[in-house]
Amino acid sequence: MKITQTGIEKALKLLAETPERLTAVAQTLTPEQHREKQDEKSWSINDILAHLRACADVWSQDIDAMLTQDSPTLRHISPRTYLRKTNYPDLEFGPSFQVFCDQRAELLARLNTLTFADWARDARIKGRQHTVFSQARRLALHEASHCEQVETIGKML
Repeated sequence: MKITQTGIEKALKLLAETPERLTAVAQTLTPEQHREKQDEKSWSINDILAHLRACADVWSQDIDAMLTQDSPTLRHISPRTYLRKTNYPDLEFGPSFQVFCDQRAELLARLNTLTFADWARDARIKGRQHTVFSQARRLALHEASHCEQVETIGKML
């Protein structure tokens, strides 16, 4: 994947928008509505936040490793498997969201200081080459789709 300044700026913008988009919906709902599901198979807003936190934890760890080690080979960690080892789904939305926002601020502070060469730092994960840019972009796009999901749920509640 080609790294461009435009691509970097887009990823940073999307990463910064996630807390804002979630706040816009969450602040209009009650704690009970944060946990409400449309049916047994669907996710609540709280479930989505737990999933986003797990993804951010896992992929941010990959980014940190790429920035602190020279081309490491990293063990693949599934965010869904990682999530099952946390208490994120059981936490109240407000405090859990605050942790997410604090972690996002730290990630953005770090990413905003990177040189173009830093964005190209890489690692091998599950047999594939990834860069800081590809992981940040992956996280940003993944979150954007879940923000749309939260916005849709918010309109239905």
